[in-house]
Amino acid sequence: MKVDKLMELIGSDFYTGVPDSQLKALCNCLIHKYGIDPHHHIIAANEGNCAALAAGYHLATGKIPVVYMQNSGEGNIINPVASLLNDKVYAIPVIFIIGWRGEPGVHDEPQHIYQGEVTVTLLKDMGVASFVIGQDTTDAEVADKMAEFRQLLSQGKDVAFVIRKGALTDAPEVEYRNDNRMMREEIIRHIVKASKEDPVISTTGKASRELFEIRTADKQSHQYDFLTVGSMGHSSSVALGVALHKPQQKIWCIDGDGAVLMHMGSMAVMGANKPNNLVHIVINNGAHETVGGMPTVASQIDLVAIAKACGYPYAVCVNTYDDLDKELNIVKEKNALCFLEIKCSIGAREDLGRPTSSALENKQNFMEYLKTLG
Repeated sequence: MKVDKLMELIGSDFYTGVPDSQLKALCNCLIHKYGIDPHHHIIAANEGNCAALAAGYHLATGKIPVVYMQNSGEGNIINPVASLLNDKVYAIPVIFIIGWRGEPGVHDEPQHIYQGEVTVTLLKDMGVASFVIGQDTTDAEVADKMAEFRQLLSQGKDVAFVIRKGALTDAPEVEYRNDNRMMREEIIRHIVKASKEDPVISTTGKASRELFEIRTADKQSHQYDFLTVGSMGHSSSVALGVALHKPQQKIWCIDGDGAVLMHMGSMAVMGANKPNNLVHIVINNGAHETVGGMPTVASQIDLVAIAKACGYPYAVCVNTYDDLDKELNIVKEKNALCFLEIKCSIGAREDLGRPTSSALENKQNFMEYLKTLG
């Protein structure tokens, strides 16, 4: 169905969410209509953040908000849905719009398979009534379901529209760009050159895909890398766990700005533990590029200052390849927890592939390599 028709039938004037490629039509429509406007549209750090923002909107206005998200974010909303929104607690009505990655019977990436299987079940377990919208769903069917949903919402219950691949159409074209010049794939190439055979933990999305293709093109082993293809926001914590238990080995983490924002508390834990063998790199393009390019707030905040405040002994930001190479050489030799923010442009190769090995194979090869390091 046309995305503006869905928005019309829902009838809300406040949306908050975390972007999803399955919901690109909705995301583009919101950016085209509202941009980033605190009164109508906020891109939040994570899905639980969205649910709480939505609750605040309802408390202040008495109106019903909309939270949009990929189904991978259901885990992040369980706590606020169960203990804040639920009709047995504060009875705060929210409409969720959820992109259904990994839908059974539809080919998708491995990190989405199980999440796709339990998407509707999790909603049911949380007491959230749901309705699936596919390519053949009619406007009339959605209107009828919305009428049913309004009865539930009036009782302080939450509801959800689960969106199948390609179900939403006719979104306006939106260009996402920034003024940075360095490309992420080339940045990762420089990191690989500096890290050599050191273990690398990379974040979800295009960064891991580019790292895999760089290793392949350079005929290097993939055993050096753990590709955190799911679990957005947690690659730095994975890296911390590895670094603490391989104290004699330099460990590198390639992170993204959206991922860092999603679970920023991990930086405080990192800074408090101060592993002297960990380099935490954040490639910051101020965008959720992997799922379409919608902006994050990372271009408006000082990540280096945050890292220093969290206790990182060394933290710097670079925006040129010369400075990048200089700092990579510095952090490689430093006996301290290091933070390196790299300003990056938005964009990737059209023909960027995906890892050809399975997630399980990646884990096993990485663990075998770690064993050789003592």
